[in-house]
Amino acid sequence: MLSAIGKHLDLSLYQPQILFTSFAGEAYGMARETQADVVVAVGGDGTVSEVARGVVGTDKCLGIVPCGSGDGLALHLGISRIPALAIGTLNKGCEARIDVARMNGQPFFCTAGFGLDAKVSMEFARSTTRGLPQYVALAWEEWKQHNLAEYRISSDQGLLWEGKAVFVTVANANQWGNQARIAPMASLQDGLLDVVVVNPFSTLEIPDLAARLMTGHAPTSKHFLHFRGSQFHITRSGAGAVHYDGDPFEAGTEFDLKVQPASLKVMVPVQKIQKI
Repeated sequence: MLSAIGKHLDLSLYQPQILFTSFAGEAYGMARETQADVVVAVGGDGTVSEVARGVVGTDKCLGIVPCGSGDGLALHLGISRIPALAIGTLNKGCEARIDVARMNGQPFFCTAGFGLDAKVSMEFARSTTRGLPQYVALAWEEWKQHNLAEYRISSDQGLLWEGKAVFVTVANANQWGNQARIAPMASLQDGLLDVVVVNPFSTLEIPDLAARLMTGHAPTSKHFLHFRGSQFHITRSGAGAVHYDGDPFEAGTEFDLKVQPASLKVMVPVQKIQKI
């Protein structure tokens, strides 16, 4: 990656300072404290989220050179996973403003989730093997022992839904990563969150649901419910795993979610400036 930066970054536009992290949370402080106009996250979803949290609330612009397992935010934004092309996006200097979501006050940028996907994220974070095949293998193991939780979802639009779900995803962007578009209708510039509830389904239905997910047709399944609003309150029947932007943690049962419109500047490909 260093060679790609040295080869492709336009040094007439930038005077780069390259910093390396050695522990989780360090990128946040680096992004917060730097005086740079553009702060570029080179890494996966966790690194991007950490750097973005450091940039939020400042006038700095986030750049992304994705090289992770999922790269959800980068893929939604149309940023290439080929380093030379991603660096080319930085050279074009095309800035856009995107929404930032918050869960119990903590910012996230792509998706947050409860249920099966959060448990899989937890196991994936503990695994020493990366990549989509490992994620799928862990998802299968979790599916075989997964217990459904009860959820209660209310919104500022007067929504009230209660029931059991395999998982609940709150989407700011359209996907988990790897083009698995759980919320293909989601926009990063509409000032709204998209909540997807997946009702119980059988093992035999998994191939069909997976195909819909990877082709951007997940909401056409009879098992998918979709709600849209700027604020939600979600209650679940028991504590357990939660994730935002793929980073898992243990949490309780009450969650407030809201969106801050156009509150983060980010570098995007020129052709995506009106289609985010």
